Amino acid sequence: MSCLFNSIGKLLEENPQKIRNKICDYLEANNKLIDGLDTKDILKLEGRNYIRHMRNPSKWGGAIEIQCACNIWNCRINVVNIRERPQRTIEFVPITGTIEKTLSISWTGGHYEPVSIS
Repeated sequence: MSCLFNSIGKLLEENPQKIRNKICDYLEANNKLIDGLDTKDILKLEGRNYIRHMRNPSKWGGAIEIQCACNIWNCRINVVNIRERPQRTIEFVPITGTIEKTLSISWTGGHYEPVSIS
């Protein structure tokens, strides 16, 4: 399982595969990812069969999946880039603007780890 889904799953106390499936279902339904762009058009830029490939438990997740998680669970996700000095945080927020919780995960450039939930 991808470290991103493991990290989000740990913080939300949810099975990582269920997290992955909910995100893939969200994308498959063409739910809004970001304002101003159609989700299907964004996924076309990522290559053919993006969702089908993302359903594979060994496929790594990234920014698209983080944004989906924000939209699905109404949460802010702060990604702390620990490979840079000083460390920088990339903030993802739900498109609705409704934030019920904040998840923090670290990123090394190739690996995510859960940090905290508030």
